[in-house]
Order: sequence, then structure tokens, then C-alpha cells
Amino acid sequence: VFFAVVFIFPRCQCPTHSHTYSQGNTSMAVSNIRYGAGVTKEVGMDLQNMGAKNVCLMTDKNLSQLPPVQVAMDSLVKNGIPFMVYDNVRVEPTDASFMEAIEFAQKGAFDAYVAVGGGSTMDTCKAANLYASSPHSDFLDYVSAPIGKGKPVSVPLKPLIAVPTTSGTGSETTGVAIFDYEHLKVKTGIASRAIKPTLGLIDPLHTLHMPARVVANSGFDVLCHALESYTALPYHLRSPCPSNPITRPAYQGSNPISDIWAIHTLRIVAKYLKRAVRNPDDLEARSHMHLASAFAGIGFGNAGVHLCHGMSYPISGLVKTYKAKDYNVDHPLVPHGLSVVLTSPAVFTFTAQMFPERHLETAEILGADTRTTRIQDAGLVLADTLRKFLFDLDVDDGLAAVGYSKADIPALVKGTLPQERVTKLAPCPQSEEDLAALFEASMKLY
Repeated sequence: VFFAVVFIFPRCQCPTHSHTYSQGNTSMAVSNIRYGAGVTKEVGMDLQNMGAKNVCLMTDKNLSQLPPVQVAMDSLVKNGIPFMVYDNVRVEPTDASFMEAIEFAQKGAFDAYVAVGGGSTMDTCKAANLYASSPHSDFLDYVSAPIGKGKPVSVPLKPLIAVPTTSGTGSETTGVAIFDYEHLKVKTGIASRAIKPTLGLIDPLHTLHMPARVVANSGFDVLCHALESYTALPYHLRSPCPSNPITRPAYQGSNPISDIWAIHTLRIVAKYLKRAVRNPDDLEARSHMHLASAFAGIGFGNAGVHLCHGMSYPISGLVKTYKAKDYNVDHPLVPHGLSVVLTSPAVFTFTAQMFPERHLETAEILGADTRTTRIQDAGLVLADTLRKFLFDLDVDDGLAAVGYSKADIPALVKGTLPQERVTKLAPCPQSEEDLAALFEASMKLY
């Protein structure tokens, strides 16, 4: 079990880092996590121990018919926990689907929540819990600026137990809820430590129900969480300095604690992701990837992500007709992990101008022979390593393969600009021209 902790790092006084950017402090917020095969069976006892009398169990239509949800419901029944099921979660949620779940939660007056599913379910449940606990708030009050008002959360929320069934988002460990804001055709989110789940139950048995492409795409999300958090702007260079700890952002920049989780995650991904995709019965590989998702969540949930994620949001939000294999949905869909990883070779070629040694280190972990590599080639080496990794896992050949062309680049750039919550954590600033060049370079991978 990992407990929530706060670390305050001393401010560096060397000439390089003695800026007026921040106080040199960073908070480390971590969900309690319980791991083990069959651990979902304990959820009823956990709720009983919390004194829950009226529970909302959230999931999606597909999962509602599968063993992970049935195991959770059986545990609630066995322990005498009254509950209602909300199974209308949308894969890749929108503001409208969030609002529908929020309305259900407000009417239900629940005293605890259980989210059984992937990131879409966990994020929807976080939002429902937040706005049911703050019923007089406008929806945009807590949505990240500049799309929303980005107000700090000051109301107490109800307990939320997250049971992840995919190995990607790490949402069971983070205070972030992502959705498509349909009015602007972009992804945005709510980011606050207050919405972090009370407990994450990481049960590797649930991973055996994931189809191959879901395993791959969720694994790419883990990969980029680790790469981006490790190469993000360091926490002591982030600005502006918060005037009060409550306004310190959830994403604070790379830091010594998050670095540990990121590097460990990369080692797991390098060893187990291909096995997990290729063999649905490889419980060892799928179990390790399930843990890697949580490990990366602890890291990026405090350090943040940057350009791969910032650029992914319009890639998902502006989808035309593409429907990913193995996803049983009734709408066009570029899965989140796929939308993130398609720009990764171009992004890390660009960001390696800062902290090239970190880029080279990650390339080596992912299998590159870096013994004779020049440090100035770090970005190119990492990009080539990623391309080979993606090619080996049959990833679509760039943005063109999911329906985009050069004519779409202005709209993709426009959709990236509001993502300041993450893009400002890139180690180097980027202009609109830079973003356009990155999208163009990502049209074809191989």
C-alpha cells in the first residue's frame, strides 16, 4: 500500500537554479493503492469500514456485462452495501456525458462511489463526485484555464474507490479528470488533488479481459506518461510561484520523486508491453503493466506531462471517421493512448534540445545501444527507438493513417493552444510554427 505523502524539496541556490520562478517546493500526492489478484472482492468490506450506506457504482455498458463489475457487485451485496449502478459512461467522455453522470450523482445523494473501468469511467466518477459535492458550482468553475475558471476545490468530497480494468491512464492515482469539450472540439480537464480517489484496487485478473489493441494503446499511454514526466520542465523552473499551497498545480514539473517512478515504469514497459499485447494469457506481463500504469500515475500525477499529451487532445477531439480495432463503441474514436504516442518521435526529437542526457537515458532503457551516441543526437536516437517499438506493435503509420492530412494542421494547432496546463511543462517553449511542424512530422511514422 502506498500512502499519501508530501515532500518539500529544499530550494536550490546554485547560480543556474536561483531564479524567482517558484519556491523550489513540490507536493507529492499519492492515492492509497492495494494490489493483488482478486483484491476487488474486498471493495464491499472497504465501503462497510467507511460506513457507506448509499453507494454509486459507475462503469460503462460493455464492462457492465463482464466479470470485473460482477465481482465488485457481488462484494457489495455480500457485505450488505446498498448501491445503484450507473453504466452510461462514455468511452472518451465529453462535457455532456460528464453532465449526465453528475446529474445522476446529484439526484442519488450518494455517500461513496466505486468506479470500475478504464480512465473514462474513473474520470467520469471523479467529476460526478466533485459536482455532487459542490452542487451550486457552474460546470466550468473547476475546469482548467483557459477553457474554464480553474478554481481550487475547497469542498469536501465523498470517498471514491477506483478499480482500474485497463493498464494505461493511472487515473486511480491522480487528481485529474479528462473530457472532450464539444463546443471547442478539444480535450480539457479538471486537475485538483481533491478529486484523487481515496483508494485504488489494482487487480491484475481484470487485465485478462482486455483485447490486444486496448492493451497496446493503454500501454502507449503508460509509456508517454513516463517519458513526458521524466523530460518535463524541472519543478524549480516552473512559474509563477503559487501564493498559497492550495493553488500549487497538480502538475508541478519533473522532480526527484516522480523521476523514480518514471524510470521504473519505463523498465517495465520495455520488458513486458510487447508480451502483454501478443499473449492475452500472459498474466505475468499483464500484471506488470497493470502496476506500471499506477507507477506512472504516481509519477506524472505530480510531475505532469507535456507535448505528446497536449497535442493528443485535438487529435482525439477532431476525429472524423476513424474507428480503432477492438473498441466496441458507436462513434468515431482515436483511443487516447494512440493519439498520444503518434506524435512521440517528433516531440522528443524537438524537446531533446533541453536535457538531452535524460532523452538518451530513456532511449537506452527502451533498447537503444547508446554507447557511441553523441549527446546532441539524443532526440534522434530516442525517436528512432520509439518508431521501432511502435512498428513492432503494428501501430498505424502516423496521423495520416487515422484520417488527418496537412490541411488539418491549423485546426490541430488551434486545439493544442488551450492546453497550457500541460504544454507549459514542456522543457522548451514552442511557437505555433513549432507545433505545426511537429504535427506535419507526425503525419507518417515509418
